[in-house]
Amino acid sequence: MNPAEEYILKQPEPYRSILMHLQVLIEQTIPEIELKYKWQLPFYYYKGKPFCYFNASHKKEFVDVGFVKGTLIKKHQEYQITEKRKKMMSLRYQSLEMIADLVLIDVLNDAVRLY
Repeated sequence: MNPAEEYILKQPEPYRSILMHLQVLIEQTIPEIELKYKWQLPFYYYKGKPFCYFNASHKKEFVDVGFVKGTLIKKHQEYQITEKRKKMMSLRYQSLEMIADLVLIDVLNDAVRLY
């Protein structure tokens, strides 16, 4: 098992379920994406370049899917969280039920066009 998968599986609930669901969605939407472990986080690479990452914040009680070129993504901006970041944005989930699969898929497809 690689460190990124270990990170996901070692999370307590509900973080583990959220992360596993996000992992399935991302890998089904972009089959050629590669999961690595960078900066102590699961980090997806697309065409050899950083694409998005997972961050489970236990203290703030959410999971972020952060996008490297996030501010260039135009789909579903109403769900995007930038928090004073110049380039990155994230989609934030506090429960499995909060994940709108089609929104994430749209955002992923919009992000792919930037590479």
